[in-house]
Amino acid sequence: MCIEKHYEDAVQLLKQLIATPSFSKEEQGTAKILGQFMTDKGVAYNEHLNNIWAVNKHFDPSKPSILLNSHHDTVKPNPQYTRDPFAPIEEDGKLYGLGSNDAGGCLVSLLSAFMHFYEKEGLPYNILVAITAEEEISGVNGIESILNVLPKIDLAIVGEPTKTDLAVAEKGLMVLDCVAHGKAGHAARDEGENALYNAMDDINWFRTYRFPKVSEALGPVKMSVTVIQTSNKAHNVVPAECSFVVDIRATDQYTLEEMLDVIKQNVKCDVTPRSMRMRPSFIPGDHALVKAGLSLGKQLYGSPTTSDQALIPATSVKVGPGDSARSHTADEFIYLDEIRQGIDTYIKLLSIVNGVN
Repeated sequence: MCIEKHYEDAVQLLKQLIATPSFSKEEQGTAKILGQFMTDKGVAYNEHLNNIWAVNKHFDPSKPSILLNSHHDTVKPNPQYTRDPFAPIEEDGKLYGLGSNDAGGCLVSLLSAFMHFYEKEGLPYNILVAITAEEEISGVNGIESILNVLPKIDLAIVGEPTKTDLAVAEKGLMVLDCVAHGKAGHAARDEGENALYNAMDDINWFRTYRFPKVSEALGPVKMSVTVIQTSNKAHNVVPAECSFVVDIRATDQYTLEEMLDVIKQNVKCDVTPRSMRMRPSFIPGDHALVKAGLSLGKQLYGSPTTSDQALIPATSVKVGPGDSARSHTADEFIYLDEIRQGIDTYIKLLSIVNGVN
């Protein structure tokens, strides 16, 4: 099938997806559309909750597998929208609509690449595609819920808007709930122990500490205190407890466990991580997929934002059409030519890695 036919099918599918609300945890409508698309193309697919996946026609369990993954959930429309977010309108070379850029363009481009290779025989890699749910909220009913039923993944291409450049590393995320303790007392008298002041000492440590190892692709670990509060309702009570939240953007230089150990050794407050799921990722510069990207003139960079890449237990790269600067913005759009470029990029990357023309 030629690229142009793939492109026409991709745009038509994207318009259907835009027109169907698919907020995180409410993706059943777009899951049905994706399943019907697979059926119409003669592809047997699997479904769990709102996740859809399929393998190539000549799947061979003795071969390594490449996963193509993107998501079909969206955030809710930005309140500054001036257009109908569910109206897929073409105008001035753009396709407008909620989820068009994040990550609809990537989704339909990856699906087109999967269809391009679906019937090819003799490939050194199996190719499987998974269009998953709840990415926007890092939910447990998305990619994570099907990892145990997917074939073993040896390499993953995660579709997110990167201008088709290669994000060869992605920061992980660890959110900490911290509680500093003191002793209640009357603010008018010299009594009690102010938990807020105790918290300030630890907050200052989070503000000033620098993890010594710096990632070549992602830079330093970044820690930010983002929320602080006490349980007090009255102004005249010395607080006995002060809680605060720390947002930590992790790099490939440390595991989340290593960072947590360092933190606990240096602060006095109680520290509880909300999750240890969103791990940093990194693909070596000499990997065949990275070399393929460089041969196509793609730029390499480290991504500060998280995606389902953090949940996939395999070597992976994040790449796709569109621009992350447009994600979650009012009047979201993707250039139609970006979809063409996305399809072409995915097919060329997979062709080089598989050694086919």
